[in-house]
Amino acid sequence: MQETITPTIETQFEKEIRQGLTDFPKHLSSKYFYDEKGDALFQAIMKMPEYYLTDCEFDILTQYQSEIGTLFSSDNKPFKLIELGAGDGKKTKILLKYFSDQNYKFKYQPIDISQSVLNGLKKSLSEELPQINTVPKQGTYFEALKEINDENGTRKVILFLGSNIGNLLHKQAIEFLKSVQELMHKNDFLFLGCDLKKNPQTILDAYNDKAGITAKFNKNILARINSELDANFDLGAFRHWEVYDPETGTAKSFLVSEIAQTVRIEKLNLEISFSPWETIHTEISQKYDDATVKWLAEQSGFEIYEQYADKNNYYKNYVLRTAR
Repeated sequence: MQETITPTIETQFEKEIRQGLTDFPKHLSSKYFYDEKGDALFQAIMKMPEYYLTDCEFDILTQYQSEIGTLFSSDNKPFKLIELGAGDGKKTKILLKYFSDQNYKFKYQPIDISQSVLNGLKKSLSEELPQINTVPKQGTYFEALKEINDENGTRKVILFLGSNIGNLLHKQAIEFLKSVQELMHKNDFLFLGCDLKKNPQTILDAYNDKAGITAKFNKNILARINSELDANFDLGAFRHWEVYDPETGTAKSFLVSEIAQTVRIEKLNLEISFSPWETIHTEISQKYDDATVKWLAEQSGFEIYEQYADKNNYYKNYVLRTAR
């Protein structure tokens, strides 16, 4: 009797790691920086003096909370505040507290791929703002958004903060924004955080801090492959490298192999060879100006309804609504 061999079905993580490390040039997705350790490292990054993005958006939300609240509740009807990639909710809590103090009727629905992040956010909100109706949803943005969209016709206000849109090239950003727009109605808003073009050195410093926290964060993707796929990456043999092109506004992060080496990934039954100074591209962080954001909005079926800038004009939050 012939033995039946059950084929191994790879997870999405395994598929993308295999694909990225066997492509030329090599690449890995920045979404895999995040696990429990990666989440903690990113929280540390947001507290770094060089990482201006968090403070800029924090200042905008603090300064304009009244105007933002008036906009979101303009028809005096309940609304759903939906946050894509909620993280620890530190910035969002500024709005949540203000909306609660003003007795706005709303439901907060944070969406994140990390259940540990959502658990932490839910716990902190239950302690700090227990009166708020918080309904977390774990999963990808579009799976969760589609479920929420199937609910009643309450206005949706979708938050996409932290310049997370900058992790996408313009073509990918348009595809992403189109997908969001298709799940929105005329009275819904997309509240979009965008990091602006500025002194190139300021941008480089934000992604290559002297304390090396960003380097650890970048290398965490290799640590995940080691622990989850039984690989033997030597993290010390890779260098974190950041570049910024002020013409295109694109910052890129790389892991650079300092030596010729071969890495074994047992769970994938795969060996990956690296030449000296060969790269793995891990992340982009796109920077914007008003003209670029207007173009992205128009290409994806949106129009800019309102915008708020920090005092240095380093960063903006744009309010988009569907143009149809």
